Amino acid sequence: MAVPYESTGRIRQKRRTRDALLEAARALLDSGQTPTVEQSADAAGISRTTAYRYFPNQRELLLAAIPAIDRPSLLGQNAPDDVGDRLELVMAEQTEILRRWEPQLRAALRLSLDQEPRTPRDGRPVLRQGRAITWIEDALAPLAESHPHIDRRRLAVAIRAGSGIEAWVWMVDVAAVSRREAAALMRESAQALLAAALARTGASAEA
Repeated sequence: MAVPYESTGRIRQKRRTRDALLEAARALLDSGQTPTVEQSADAAGISRTTAYRYFPNQRELLLAAIPAIDRPSLLGQNAPDDVGDRLELVMAEQTEILRRWEPQLRAALRLSLDQEPRTPRDGRPVLRQGRAITWIEDALAPLAESHPHIDRRRLAVAIRAGSGIEAWVWMVDVAAVSRREAAALMRESAQALLAAALARTGASAEA
């Protein structure tokens, strides 16, 4: 197995160089560009030859620049028991992630559309790992006892469909709504889907 260039020799210095390249790439993303390795190297004041030792192509650079949000939950230790309140907290944090990391997430979306889907089996980075669905399922966890007949996974997928970077881009770029309004619409849509699921369960119980 090949050893990554930055894992040998002067590791600390190489880490600083890698961080400088990523910082430059993120700054270019923030400015609306989709940076190449060369552009990031020039912005960081690092030779292009050196930059290619860290990132052999644009895809690898952009994948590294995308934030790794590995939080298992968006709820704190004192999360409420009410499912609606829990969902509101998760959606508020999720839309904040979209706002904070919008340029990087837009780049991730472009990569996912331009490339064939990758799986963990081939050892390549995976852009779509379903973290948001896991966060939403966590918010819906009380339904397991209060409404066991609701398919929480299916409901989480439906909520995620209207609250990810894809929906954000459509609302901001196509529907031309403000980012504040986009976040509000996502939260309202999530609550509406929850209410509809609860209503269907209630109607089934009465039938």
